[in-house]
Amino acid sequence: MDRKLKVGLVGIGRGTSYGHLFSVNPLTEVTALCDFDENKLAGHGRDFGLDDRHLYTRYEDFINDDLDIVVLGTPMPYHADQVVAAMENGCHVLSEVTAASTLGGCERIFNTVKARPKQKYMMAENCCYMAFALDWKKMADEGKLGDIYYAEADYVHEIRNLIIDAETGAEKWRVNRAPLHYCSHSLGPILQMMPDDYIVSCTASGNKATIVPHAGDGFIDIQVGLFRTKKGATIKVLRSSVATRKTWLCAYSVYGTKGCLETGRTGYDNVGLKYIEGEDSACVPMEVRTSDRNAPPEAKLGGHGTSEYYLVRDFLDSVVYDTKPAIDVVRAMDMSVPGLIAHEAAMEGGVWKDIPLFWR
Repeated sequence: MDRKLKVGLVGIGRGTSYGHLFSVNPLTEVTALCDFDENKLAGHGRDFGLDDRHLYTRYEDFINDDLDIVVLGTPMPYHADQVVAAMENGCHVLSEVTAASTLGGCERIFNTVKARPKQKYMMAENCCYMAFALDWKKMADEGKLGDIYYAEADYVHEIRNLIIDAETGAEKWRVNRAPLHYCSHSLGPILQMMPDDYIVSCTASGNKATIVPHAGDGFIDIQVGLFRTKKGATIKVLRSSVATRKTWLCAYSVYGTKGCLETGRTGYDNVGLKYIEGEDSACVPMEVRTSDRNAPPEAKLGGHGTSEYYLVRDFLDSVVYDTKPAIDVVRAMDMSVPGLIAHEAAMEGGVWKDIPLFWR
């Protein structure tokens, strides 16, 4: 490459978290920021050494800057419009999860990406890049687990203050995000262990808000989804943003014909269990880590351990070498759309519903 790729960040917080990794990468430079909050925008603009000409409060203006890559760290309801606009302006896109908040938005993203094969779209599912998730994927790829026939993922993270302001009562965007809409942290690490499989139908339970009585779907106490894959595997996902649990929970279990893997039941970093036939005589303790001990120092500049460092590296490889992104638009839909349909199933009383596989 004869010049650095110019990166624009949208959304102070998640966008700038990824921005620190792009700012130290020799292939890229951060050249523009966009956010509604002018004060935060100015402060982060100084951090990245940008003048006011490249700080935007309107996405419509930002997207017309001279950019090669757009990194979206914005709320889910914005993703569809912003992905489409960025790609129509010739940019590669790294987008926060999930792909979009509606089925129509997901379809718009898919059609836009498929019409532009030289431009790269990758969904930034960082849980897929946690050190333990990469280790589990390696074991699955090596055949140590055999055929995976059952998996589960529990993600319970009480964030009531991010749904509604406790002092003013003002609703925030998450007030309409149903628990199962936020499904990619759960489905992502599991599906990456099943590269030739995908979800074809689902059912779910959970449509009442009794912990914090409120009409918004974001306050539904808890939702449990059951997902059936093309190859007949079953995946269970439990999700809540309001459940009374401290500390919060992000736990995974995977069962294959030759073995099983389980994380602990606290946060991310913990001790889980492993059993592989012919290798272990019984379940043995297994360290569960978000960070790779062998990662370079700059890997900690991102969030969630070293996961975002490796995620950005894979995304840039796809751009530079014109290869398929690790979490391309097809896999992004595999990890996003089932949650939208599962929420519908829960609201309809737990019926089974087929996944509309428009991307397959």
